[in-house]
Amino acid sequence: MPEGPSIVILKEEVQQFTGQKVVSVSGNSSIDINRLQNKTIHEFKTWGKHFLICFNGFTVKIHLLMFGTYRVNERKETKPRLSLVFANGELNFYTCSIKILEGDINSIYDWSTDVMNVNWDPKKAKMSLEKRSDKMICDVILDQDVFAGVGNIIKNEVLYRCYIHPESLVGKIPPEDINQLISECSIYSFEFLYWKKKYELKQHWLAYTKSTCLRCNLPIIRKHTGDRNRRSFFCTNCQKLYE
Repeated sequence: MPEGPSIVILKEEVQQFTGQKVVSVSGNSSIDINRLQNKTIHEFKTWGKHFLICFNGFTVKIHLLMFGTYRVNERKETKPRLSLVFANGELNFYTCSIKILEGDINSIYDWSTDVMNVNWDPKKAKMSLEKRSDKMICDVILDQDVFAGVGNIIKNEVLYRCYIHPESLVGKIPPEDINQLISECSIYSFEFLYWKKKYELKQHWLAYTKSTCLRCNLPIIRKHTGDRNRRSFFCTNCQKLYE
């Protein structure tokens, strides 16, 4: 599943179509795609893992899910879920979820929860964590209402950086460590973006998919953790379990 930084890259790649009219639309999406015909794109936005194509009065929300892909100015052999053709190129989406959101997009999304948005609010994230004190941090850090854009790679890398065991209870983690974790969710997301653009993201992974702790030279534990049952990679020696 693409994480927030990858969706930001998508937004950057399609800026050439801002202000352009959709001259042709097709695809096997269940939405009323004909509604997009001859409509002009006002802007592209992102919120966490959501890619937003904003028209006058409505927005097309695209979520790439686990295996979704897109192509700019080229196509795959399979039929797209949504294909938008412009005078200067085309944009195609495959194996994804597509919905139409009515009205002002700013009244639908809380931009302050997106770790890569200029309106990101760490204080709000801290208050949200306090309300989830009985939850495992591995679950809360993936909660898009708290850390929009954070996915499983970022989760593992941030917890490793902060020396926190993924099965720690939020309410038992010291406040200073909570503050660091909140900061790192945003910091690492921007580093992720920088590394991915340079095609070197995997070179910087410290915990994700690793077998040995770089700090302790001990085995990295691989385990599906929390209610979300997502893969965690952690060292039981240097990542403290707060319970």
